[in-house]
Amino acid sequence: MRSDRRVVALLAALVSVLACAADEPPQAAEARAGAPGIGDTDFPTDGNGGYNVAHYDLAVDYTPATKRLDGVATIRAAATQDLSSFNLDLTGLDVRRVTVDGSPARFTRKGDELTVTPDGPIGDKARFSVKVSYSGLPKPAKDRANLGTYGFIPTSDGAFVASEPNGSKTWFPSNDHPADKATFDFTITVPAGLTAVANGELTGQPTTSGGKTTYRWRERHPMATYLATATLGKFELRQGTTPGGIRDFAAVDPRFKGSLDKLYKTSAEVTDYWSTVFGPYPFSSTGGVVDDYSAGYALENQTKPIYGGFVPDESIIAHELAHQWFGNSLTIKRWKDLWLNEGFATYAEWLWSEHKGKKTADAIFKELHNRAATDPIWTYPPGRAKPDDLFNQSVYARGGMTLHALRRAVGDETFFKLLKTWSADHRYGHVTTEQFIDLAQRLSGKDLRPLFDAWLFQPRRPA
Repeated sequence: MRSDRRVVALLAALVSVLACAADEPPQAAEARAGAPGIGDTDFPTDGNGGYNVAHYDLAVDYTPATKRLDGVATIRAAATQDLSSFNLDLTGLDVRRVTVDGSPARFTRKGDELTVTPDGPIGDKARFSVKVSYSGLPKPAKDRANLGTYGFIPTSDGAFVASEPNGSKTWFPSNDHPADKATFDFTITVPAGLTAVANGELTGQPTTSGGKTTYRWRERHPMATYLATATLGKFELRQGTTPGGIRDFAAVDPRFKGSLDKLYKTSAEVTDYWSTVFGPYPFSSTGGVVDDYSAGYALENQTKPIYGGFVPDESIIAHELAHQWFGNSLTIKRWKDLWLNEGFATYAEWLWSEHKGKKTADAIFKELHNRAATDPIWTYPPGRAKPDDLFNQSVYARGGMTLHALRRAVGDETFFKLLKTWSADHRYGHVTTEQFIDLAQRLSGKDLRPLFDAWLFQPRRPA
């Protein structure tokens, strides 16, 4: 074999270069700003990218007479990329100071975005803590196409707090999208004589000093930001446990004092019954709050559904407490799948009617199916919730009808097994429509895609 000196020299040089490169440490990924949206194409500015929140510790001092809120939010999170900066959602309110891991951080405001730049980059997967001190006069969100007025709503004696879909940013800085769930601690200070109600359970007795009372609540189960509440004012309270042993907490404005026992007992009865239908109750307490604010809606705040200005009937309580499974424990990743919340809770109303010996789900289904072909529930399918009319009746009524059509197709045994399996498999997690379809097909052994396509995605009345 002949040797070519030039080839040998080139090979030797290449080996030398490779050897040197192997001795050098790998180059770190370049830190970059976290995205100002979490990636929901229907709500592109909601939430933020680059990190996941693990825990919110919220200290809020509110004075109804002046409508002033002073807050300190301490947020524990983990980076999902190398971060040079990141965003939090916050509307209105004045930010005084921001620290990251105890060191002062630079911050800027633009619209609903609070951009935080720490004194050095945060590495991918690194855990960090951001503390935001803020104050001001909270202003609720106003969106006629959705709930109307929502978020932190000042009232004559306190505040009514119901934040779906993106109103949490009206009272605390957050990653305000259901795709990022976290646990919560609340320290709420109000004038003595008022009560502050938040999610979860009290961690001790309220303390009063200097004419103010402080309440401390903790929700140790993961929760979407829109389900967080700090409702406060004058309330009549009743506490205890359901016959099934779950903590029960009811609060009503003095105007509705006569409904306190009804709210307490019905919430207990419904929670215990749903535990037999959907599987074990996912949280540590149940109940409800009736406030003297005419919101025109109820909201399934985690562990404490809130009813705005009215005493709910059994059907509404059944709906909001079904959400503790469907929407709260099992949470959608994107708002387009809202039927997984509202369709399930609507169908729960029909199941409650059956349970109480009233109209059957089949009778309600048939009545709805007789609506004219031009009815809005047929012209807009529920499987693609629309941002400018998120809570349209198709999502509720046709979403519930989808479940009854499924029940008819697979039979009661498989259907109710499906509900319990769905709840258990995704407990405290996130869900999509595709996951539900896949599970329904697996448990039934049937090709159900044509059924789901007709009921969820086609703009016409299914046969």
